[in-house]
Amino acid sequence: MYLSPRQSEIIQLAKDNGRVLVDDLASHFQVTPQTIRKDLNDLCDQRLLSRIHGGALFPSGIENLEYEARRKIAADEKDAIGQAAARIIPDNASLFVNIGTTTEAVGKALLDHKGLMVITNNINVANRMRVYPDMEVVIAGGVVRGSDGGIVGEAAVDFIRQFKVDYAVIGASAIDHDGALLDFDFREVKVAQAIIANARHVILVSDRTKFERTAPVRIAHLSQMDTFITDHCDIPSIRKICAESDVQLVETKRPAPL
Repeated sequence: MYLSPRQSEIIQLAKDNGRVLVDDLASHFQVTPQTIRKDLNDLCDQRLLSRIHGGALFPSGIENLEYEARRKIAADEKDAIGQAAARIIPDNASLFVNIGTTTEAVGKALLDHKGLMVITNNINVANRMRVYPDMEVVIAGGVVRGSDGGIVGEAAVDFIRQFKVDYAVIGASAIDHDGALLDFDFREVKVAQAIIANARHVILVSDRTKFERTAPVRIAHLSQMDTFITDHCDIPSIRKICAESDVQLVETKRPAPL
């Protein structure tokens, strides 16, 4: 495919910055916005960029943007859930921290703990915690998912199986009303299952929006958890599973009684 020098530079700018905007490019190249829009349309037609309002994204930037957007969903609830999980985990414990924006909130809440050994397949958790001298951070090997920094695949599963830890912190993309914990990526699910199998106490962290979603791959069942931390659970079947299976249900934001 042929790219003009200007189009090649636009691609490089998008790669460097994640996105480009029509007005900025018009000023940079000293051409009209209409000329830039034609360049962007041509590049998007060739799937080198993806169009957004007012500009375009470099393809990997789309996934990163989606992940940043997920971080902002129920952000206050996730922070409260992270704090609640951190209160359960004592100093000098060993733990797994899995992939997810809520598990990242737990990692953030653990930063004032002492003597933790943290084994994770989440690059974001490892990068945040590695600078704290009271933390020993061990990161799994395997395929790094560009969208969220998660490490998945058989190599990560084999790595996790080397350990037996005190606690595991896991999330889920969806929670079915029958108690099934679900996700989208079967490679991630395999890692999550290894984490569950090799921890003495498993903590599921998830805000209530996960009750409204669905996903195709089964991670486990709620009855296999030791603790479930959420902002609020108003699903009777979920509350019943917790009660019957001796799963501690922790709600950080229960509505005030009428």
